[in-house]
Amino acid sequence: MPLAEIKSSEEAINLEDKHGAHNYHPLPAVLSKGEGVHVWDVEGKKYYDFLSAYSAVNQGHCHPKIVNAMYEQASKLALTSRAFHNDVLGAYEKYATDYFKFDKLLPMNTGAEAVETAIKIARKWAYEKKGVKETDAQIIVCENNFHGRTTTIISFSNDEGARKNFGPYTPGFIKVAYDDPDALEKAITENDNIAGFLVEPIQGEAGVFTPANDYMKRAKEICNKHNVLFMADEIQTGIARTGALLAVCGNCTCEGHCERQETYTRPDILILGKALSGGNYPVSAVLADDEVMNVIQPGQHGSTFGGNPVAAATAVAALDVVRDEKLALNARKLGNLFRRLMDDYIKDSTIVELVRGRGLLNAIVINDSEESSTAWDICMALKENGLLAKPTHGNIIRFAPPLVMDEEQLRDCVDIITSTLKQFEK
Repeated sequence: MPLAEIKSSEEAINLEDKHGAHNYHPLPAVLSKGEGVHVWDVEGKKYYDFLSAYSAVNQGHCHPKIVNAMYEQASKLALTSRAFHNDVLGAYEKYATDYFKFDKLLPMNTGAEAVETAIKIARKWAYEKKGVKETDAQIIVCENNFHGRTTTIISFSNDEGARKNFGPYTPGFIKVAYDDPDALEKAITENDNIAGFLVEPIQGEAGVFTPANDYMKRAKEICNKHNVLFMADEIQTGIARTGALLAVCGNCTCEGHCERQETYTRPDILILGKALSGGNYPVSAVLADDEVMNVIQPGQHGSTFGGNPVAAATAVAALDVVRDEKLALNARKLGNLFRRLMDDYIKDSTIVELVRGRGLLNAIVINDSEESSTAWDICMALKENGLLAKPTHGNIIRFAPPLVMDEEQLRDCVDIITSTLKQFEK
């Protein structure tokens, strides 16, 4: 039986409300088509996408190279499970490990699965390589982190909406202040059972909090000094979003991975997702060198869909697009322009306090409380004016368009944003 044709946004929203769990509060835009930096709703209205599915659609909606790779592989062989080999996985693993300069890749599907996988690897490494007593390993995380919503991950979250009434919580985590190397070192020196430090190079869900340029480098040096694994969650920040291949590169100006230690902080465990498939298919991965990854042996971790042929082919095409179209360079150039133009506006604004970010991962802070509806109301007005964005933490609006955007389109979007903000000036 074919799906019923949805004839209006109202009909689609009512169906979701009646038959779906109420675990999201989306902006009332019902999208039916996407191409490049644009999406269209059921009624045919065209919008700029300024969220990119939380940075999954870095390569733009329905990029033909990625779609074709996915279609061609799905038409030939979609899934074998890992009970058998397939002829795409190994080639993908070699391509991705060469691309990101690691020995091994463990394929998974979603970002939260990849974070859970990294936690398991770090704990096992601590027991088998570092000599921590089994079940005693601790992982240091940062306050106001966001790494997903599984039971383990919410156990170290500050978000009470994600935590409340979902306990009991998983032990084994220590929270420290973000962008505070001294707090990290203090936590490590006060405990002799630390397995790893799990960190977002930029805290996206918390409001695009961008740390000091040397924070990643200093944190890695501290981890190296104390034999602690440095675990970078680049699910949202990675794959060119911040103007470099990885956000741990800081303000690096290279076109991709580089070996210069003053600009590239190499994680011991790298966690990727979202844009690893260009948003076309659930693909995530954990990368590490042999000394870490080889603690995982057959039967100790896995996924029926992890490493399936469609995922592998899609990821290779998605990474090709990032490199071939120089998306890191474009994100860096347009991000600098966006912040400059927004700073010009903010000088005389009473409604916007500041703009912050790196590359094309940015946010504006609205001059109102987190409990107010102002940021939501601004996003609703932006929608009416042809641009889609979403608030986070009440008074912050995140802006993250596809990295295939050009300068003319970006300037058009800034015009939409500033003209909309003028409606809310006090």
